[in-house]
Amino acid sequence: MRITGTGHASMRIDTAAGSILCDPWVNPAYFASWFPFPDNSQLDWETLGDVDYLYVSHLHRDHFDAAHLKRFISKKATVLLPEYPTSQLEDELRELGFTSFLRTRSDEVHELDGGLKVMIQALISPTDGPIGDSSLWVEYDGVRVLNQNDARPADLTRFNELGHVHAHMLQFSGAIWYPMVYELPENAKTAFGKQKRERQFDRTWRYIDDLKADHVFPIAGPPCFLDDELWQFNDIHGDEGNIFPNQSVFLTEYAKVGGNNGIVLLPGSVTELSDQGATATTTHPTPIDEFFKNKKQHLEEMRDRKRPIIEAEKASWRHPEIDVLKELKKRIEPLLEESIYLAKGVGGPVRFDLVSYDGDEVESIVVDFPGKQVRPYVDEKVRYRFRTQRELIEHLIFIDEGDWVNSLFLSCRFSAARIGQYNEFVYAFFKCLSEERLQYAEGWYDEHEKSVDAEDIQFGDWTVQRRCPHLKADLSRFGILDGNVLTCQLHGWKFDLPSGRCLTGVGHKIRASKTAENG
Repeated sequence: MRITGTGHASMRIDTAAGSILCDPWVNPAYFASWFPFPDNSQLDWETLGDVDYLYVSHLHRDHFDAAHLKRFISKKATVLLPEYPTSQLEDELRELGFTSFLRTRSDEVHELDGGLKVMIQALISPTDGPIGDSSLWVEYDGVRVLNQNDARPADLTRFNELGHVHAHMLQFSGAIWYPMVYELPENAKTAFGKQKRERQFDRTWRYIDDLKADHVFPIAGPPCFLDDELWQFNDIHGDEGNIFPNQSVFLTEYAKVGGNNGIVLLPGSVTELSDQGATATTTHPTPIDEFFKNKKQHLEEMRDRKRPIIEAEKASWRHPEIDVLKELKKRIEPLLEESIYLAKGVGGPVRFDLVSYDGDEVESIVVDFPGKQVRPYVDEKVRYRFRTQRELIEHLIFIDEGDWVNSLFLSCRFSAARIGQYNEFVYAFFKCLSEERLQYAEGWYDEHEKSVDAEDIQFGDWTVQRRCPHLKADLSRFGILDGNVLTCQLHGWKFDLPSGRCLTGVGHKIRASKTAENG
């Protein structure tokens, strides 16, 4: 089996029974804020795109690059389609010209021509990607590979059941806007960023230890930020709170916990797995150490080369003919009327401060969840406040974007403030700005709220429900007890066991009780 690195979470897997291209991403994403790093735009995509199978893990734009898929990827390829609750991924791929689809069943092995086997595990909670994320398992001639990309399954048990995995590809770096965009003192922002960075690595070590693959490949990040307005987010400034460490940093941190089987794939790197996967031989287009030693220089060169692309995108965002308040009322108020769980979960008004083109004026609009309306802001307390350029909201309206997480929020082109704890329902609602998505999310939360996890586990003197109330991670694997506070390392959520209260976000009370003393 041959694995060719093609950038970020993308790779091409070649076997004698066929080739699979995974998550090809080249063009800037999220309002031209994210770019793949190292740069992969100069690869021979005509050749790389001539494949038998295409796997797109989910609809995040650093995995689903519509323009690149349309131009370079063979429409003869059969799409390995995750089993998602909505048809949006298939619909968008069909619009790009793909016609052959293998609709997989989650956690079920499918045998393709020539003895090539694949399995896709689909995650389908409203907080998994844009209503879904997935991992791809591949086996050929006794060699098994897991491309976990940036999916966060509760555990990797299903993959272990299929036999020892030889190569494990997984995310290790940040892919979020927290805490960089929050209006906090710099020392607080650094402290929160450091915690986030440490949690990312801890989660990665846990997954690696669960699977115990022969070879570990850090993928799916970090992106780079080439716009001058976002340049500070690159991990080149000596900021210990930066959540975007690169692959070289991964190798260093991995070594600290005893890891010596890491393999970095640059765009154009090739790994040959032989001896039933136990041996991996990798060649690189340039030495790894030398490349990352000159990271800042590479970024500066990319910034100069990509600046015209960024400026062209910025020029397309303004739509002064759009009445933002009127259009938001038309789009969002019907969804507010239908929302029960999400509206209750948000529990208060959310304010958007829209900065005018010249920066001199601000229009404040409130999405009032209890009142079920979109209206001008009046002097009132709000749970969340977002501040962004007016043209970004105009553009979201213009293109009828139904997922503001997969556009505005991941762009980091905003600032935020909040009162109280993190509220996942705010972001869940703004990724569900269509009736199909909203109805799915409402149904999922309805079922989730009514389900009772009866199985218990022991943590010291505590008896605790086994599954995390947040997204049902197995706390016997991901739970860590410190005093009376239990932390789920999968997403970093904390719970006060005496009260059962979630210390990280709204809702999600845990069931816990002191174990009766013996005798």
